[in-house]
Amino acid sequence: MTASTEKEHPRAKLLRMDRIPHIWCPTCGIGTAVNVFIQALIESGLNLKKVAVVSGIGCTGRVAGYVNLDSFHTTHGRAIPFATGLKLAHPDLTVVVFSGDGDLVAIGGNHFIHAARRNMDLKVFCVNNFNYGMTGGQVAPTTPVGAKTTTTPFGNFEHPFNLVHLAVSSGAVYVARWTALHVRRLKWSMKEALLKPGFSFVEIVAPCSTVYARRNRLGTGLDLMKFYREHAKVQHGMDPRAAEIQFQKDIHVGKFLDIEKPTWLDGINEGFSSVFGKKYVPYGSKAWLEMRSASAASAVKASS
Repeated sequence: MTASTEKEHPRAKLLRMDRIPHIWCPTCGIGTAVNVFIQALIESGLNLKKVAVVSGIGCTGRVAGYVNLDSFHTTHGRAIPFATGLKLAHPDLTVVVFSGDGDLVAIGGNHFIHAARRNMDLKVFCVNNFNYGMTGGQVAPTTPVGAKTTTTPFGNFEHPFNLVHLAVSSGAVYVARWTALHVRRLKWSMKEALLKPGFSFVEIVAPCSTVYARRNRLGTGLDLMKFYREHAKVQHGMDPRAAEIQFQKDIHVGKFLDIEKPTWLDGINEGFSSVFGKKYVPYGSKAWLEMRSASAASAVKASS
């Protein structure tokens, strides 16, 4: 194929093509999740200059380095507090946290539940592959009981987190779960989450064929996708407490929660307005943004 006949990759405008090929293993579900995320972004109609992506550490943590947006690859377990600071400094941004189960709900678990409790306006996309894939396949807080990992060679005996139940019970306003097979439905949920004010959470169950599947003799990545096709049960609105993922059993997928609730920013503005009245300029409002810009300009002028 000559240079004149080469076609641009359909996602090239939102990928850092100088970093491609990526590091993910063949049949890993993270690439699929990123592809769907880009489609959801395009269809959302959001101003992409006002979208920021934050990732932590791990296989999924590399997402921030591949998307051609303002993005931040931050420290292990700290994606959500970093994203919170970014949202509070620039409330006009749509801030996405895209990371893995170990990063978000193990070392980052405390940040997760409190951001959900506060209903911080973040869009959290979690790729759940049931283990720490990048560092050798150790047991994770999502590893099903009975599954083998490098640190549980005789099977895991610890009860894992049910992520959709964790998100709902912590205070999220939008919660969904799909597998890497359900690309159209995943895109639909990601788009809804992107446009939803408040703490939105989408779990993406994805194959880790190199480590997790091999140790548990589950076959190839294609075998895992066939498993998802046969055992994923769509049940919108079901009680998330009943949506536990058990080893090689049916996986309940769908939209579990979609409610309206004041965000943290709404709450603080309402509270301060009731105390200070008209003297208070609502945080994140147009007037507030203009005041911030004027203050920044004055600081630059004073330092020059």
